[in-house]
Amino acid sequence: MNYAKTAILLAAMTALFLGCGYMIAGEGGMLIALLIALGMNFFAYWNSDTMVLRMYGARQVDERTAPALYGTVAQLARSADLPMPKVFIIENPQPNAFATGRNPENASVAATTGLLRLLSHEEVAGVMAHELAHVKNRDTLIMTVTATIAGALSMLASFAMFFGNNRNNPLGIVGVILVAILAPIGASIVQMAISRSREYEADRIGAEICGRPLWLAAALEKLQHGAERIDNEAAERNPATAHLFIINPLHAHAADSLFSTHPSTANRVRQLREMAGVTGPWA
Repeated sequence: MNYAKTAILLAAMTALFLGCGYMIAGEGGMLIALLIALGMNFFAYWNSDTMVLRMYGARQVDERTAPALYGTVAQLARSADLPMPKVFIIENPQPNAFATGRNPENASVAATTGLLRLLSHEEVAGVMAHELAHVKNRDTLIMTVTATIAGALSMLASFAMFFGNNRNNPLGIVGVILVAILAPIGASIVQMAISRSREYEADRIGAEICGRPLWLAAALEKLQHGAERIDNEAAERNPATAHLFIINPLHAHAADSLFSTHPSTANRVRQLREMAGVTGPWA
């Protein structure tokens, strides 16, 4: 069901992009929008992982420089029947993590120093299993595509007013204004809906990979409290990457609302506890 929902949302994002091109400059604008989307997605497919890792100053580690983290990821990758991803550490006090890469053969997982200081070995395993679930489900590619189209939509909206007098514009200045106002909002809603859907699925698959749903549940609660108290300045400068992280690194949306890039942590923890057969309070 989650895969069908994701496919529908991706189709909606693409349709929105093409529709905006049509509203700005008619059929010619729709064709230009399609070419822009194809070009941006081609670039993102090959370069997005490198760009994101560089953006956060991530440094690659191995069994010699970070034996505990690297060993944990290696063991989980074997359990998940995945190729060994590249492992990175980000010098950032906010406890968080993400995965990136166009496919399982070219995947990377990254954890912040804040996460490694805060969590126990078992909780780190739960988080890394969640990130490997994103790799296994190819969510990293899906989110790259949605982020790229969303960025292109914002670009179209920014330039919309320049096309207000185009004779091919079917609705004239009214259509341009609608695009400028509604396109970024629509893109954000669809992008966030896709992200939230994939987070729930990664929690489920990640719990299966590590075999201990409560490890991930405990980690999510600690990460949420840490993220609320500690700023992630790099993420604040690049909010379009927020959906990549296991916990929302921004402080703008704390609730499980329409405009949140992540589901409510309480909801995620509740589902993981149900997987483990736990219904009452636990320490």
